[in-house]
Amino acid sequence: MKLLVTNDDGIDAEGIAALRAAAQTLGTPVVVAPAGPQSGVSHAVTTGSGVRVEERGDGHAVFGTPADCVRVGLLHVVPDAQFVLSGVNHGGNLGADVYYSGTVAAVREAVLHGWTGVALSQYKKKHLPFDWPRTQRWAARVLAELLANPSPRGGFFNVNFPHLSPNEPDPEVVRCPLDPHPLPLSYRHEETGLVYDGNYHLRERQPGADVEVCFSGHIAVTELRLF
Repeated sequence: MKLLVTNDDGIDAEGIAALRAAAQTLGTPVVVAPAGPQSGVSHAVTTGSGVRVEERGDGHAVFGTPADCVRVGLLHVVPDAQFVLSGVNHGGNLGADVYYSGTVAAVREAVLHGWTGVALSQYKKKHLPFDWPRTQRWAARVLAELLANPSPRGGFFNVNFPHLSPNEPDPEVVRCPLDPHPLPLSYRHEETGLVYDGNYHLRERQPGADVEVCFSGHIAVTELRLF
């Protein structure tokens, strides 16, 4: 089983290395990812200019957006991919984040063309470093379940891992809806203009939805549907 692997943090990011290692337990991952960071570009695509692709190690670096990577990957690199996997993002993609996220948009682009897949993100608390080996282990566990029971045509899964202390036990997986609340509206004035400074960790939470589930220390799995 071939798996197209991409992200929005760039082909050299630690998160995509963790995802690729997890994917290797399930099939043959083929990396087609942005040449550099593309976080927050949402579903932007490149039109009116060329999209350059170069070999980068044993992957393919695309000088474009995550959605560009999926287009190029499914058309030219791995058209026989069974699933598209995106991540693991360096930070959560919960609730309203899915509308801004390049990580999520990559899988959404795949769904538009008839594929399905999984977007994966690692929420981060300010005082703790990432533990990518642990995230990799969780990703392998969750992907084994989700790829064995994929979302039907027109849908995909969005997964968010909690950020736990090393002494905390592995989390349970919770299926949950998307939180409907927007991110807080807050800006500070600087010489360059208004700079967004909303507190991500203090955002509103709907009981039982993905923000609360992840912030409470569980793996949040949400099925999103385009049609």
